[in-house]
Amino acid sequence: MPPCRSETWGYCSVRTRPASGFSTEIRFCGMCLGLGNFDTANKAARAYDAATWHLRWPHRTLNFPNVPMRERAQELAPLPRLITDEDRRDNRRREHRLGIAEMDEESMKLWRQRFPQDIINEREFYAQRRAEREKRRAERATYHEDKVREKRMLNSA
Repeated sequence: MPPCRSETWGYCSVRTRPASGFSTEIRFCGMCLGLGNFDTANKAARAYDAATWHLRWPHRTLNFPNVPMRERAQELAPLPRLITDEDRRDNRRREHRLGIAEMDEESMKLWRQRFPQDIINEREFYAQRRAEREKRRAERATYHEDKVREKRMLNSA
C-alpha cells in the first residue's frame, strides 16, 4: 500500500482538507500559524503569499513570485487572522469550561426538579447566616462604641 500523502496542488503549504476544501499554514518562530480553510487551492496559496509579505519573508518562498508589491498581494487575498497554537489551546480550554458549566446547569436544573425541599432549605440557611452576620456586626459596633467611650472618659479624667 503506498504511503498516505497530502496533495499540495503545486503550491507551497497548501493541503487538501477531508471536507473537500483547502487549508494553508505557515511555520514562524517555532509556531504553526494556521491561515484558515479555503474553497480553492488558489485562494489558499494567495492567503499564504499575503502572510509571507506581511512577515517580510524573501520572495523565493512565495507561490506567486510575480506579484510585485505587498498591497497587491493583499488585494488578491486579504490577510486572515493568524491562528497560533496558543489560540487553539485557549479555545480548547474555553470550550472545556463551557461544557462543564453547561453540565452544571443541567445538573442543577435536574436537582431542583427532584429535590425542591433542598432549595427551600438552602434559602433558609443563607437567610439565617445573613441574620447571624448582621447580629455580629451590630455587636462589634456596640463593642467599638463602648471602647471609644471608655477611652474618652479616661482621657477627660
